[in-house]
Amino acid sequence: MKTWIIKTLLLVIAVVALAGCSSNASGEEGKPKKITLDYAHYSPTSLVLKEKGFAEELFKKEGIEIEFVLSQGSNKALEFLNSKSVDFGSAAGGAALMAKAKGSPIETVYIFSKPEWTALVSTDSAIKTVNDLKGKKVAATLGTDPYIFLLRALEENGLSGKDVEIINLQHGDGAAALLSGEVDAWAGLDPHMAKVENNSGANLFFRNADFNTYGTLNVRSEFAEKYPEYVTKVIEVYEKARQWAIDNPEETAEILAKEAQIDLNVAKIQLERNDFSTSKPGDEQRTAIKAAGDVLKSEGILETKTDIEKVVNELINPDFFK
Repeated sequence: MKTWIIKTLLLVIAVVALAGCSSNASGEEGKPKKITLDYAHYSPTSLVLKEKGFAEELFKKEGIEIEFVLSQGSNKALEFLNSKSVDFGSAAGGAALMAKAKGSPIETVYIFSKPEWTALVSTDSAIKTVNDLKGKKVAATLGTDPYIFLLRALEENGLSGKDVEIINLQHGDGAAALLSGEVDAWAGLDPHMAKVENNSGANLFFRNADFNTYGTLNVRSEFAEKYPEYVTKVIEVYEKARQWAIDNPEETAEILAKEAQIDLNVAKIQLERNDFSTSKPGDEQRTAIKAAGDVLKSEGILETKTDIEKVVNELINPDFFK
């Protein structure tokens, strides 16, 4: 009997110890031990947040560690979210929709800017219109806003993705391929686009700001369900960074230039294409992102049975915004 009692006590102690380890891994009292945020050169707000230490300042009081991870494009940010490498990821609204429609458990909780960050770019003087792209090689990063922008531009001009040869390259590699002549055109993204425009005289031959979906900050649904208070707190520090960027445009350009390793005047061109006045996700974002979803569906990238409006409504979540 004594042996049985001792074994039972040891088992109880072991269970309590394991529970304690699990609690420490997640943090104490319903809070995370660490919050991982991405930062991206296409999101100046995230660069200000990283540079100024607003998140570290707020969360240090609660003993929560902050880690930053670089996203090189919306596709990378969404990959990081899916793999739980980050808790918050920066992506174009259209790209976030595509991921959500394919089952990615994410929610858009914040708008870091309303950009005109993509256009169709060429160094070939013979390419002046979208119709001139028929049969040509066009670089684009699959799963990102420039890729969706290209599809919408083609559709508007009676073409489709099948009328061009889309070369899947990360944004910086697409810019390099354009300059080396490996592709005829490129669906560009700032700051790379501003750089080739400023330094190499590349021509932005097709622009349409309305085809750009918003810059969205997305959270893993699991994190949001577990730590809703801390989603709101992340939004709080993003708001502080956004307001700082509005109040300090020159310093914001300097931060962007340093982080992206670009000339200051290139950084200023990029910032001129970003409107920081909107930050709460809502109906404007739903409308813009739905239009992107419609073209993805018509191109066969999303299944024909996909209910775009339903997916958009599940994606856009303003409830954490206070």
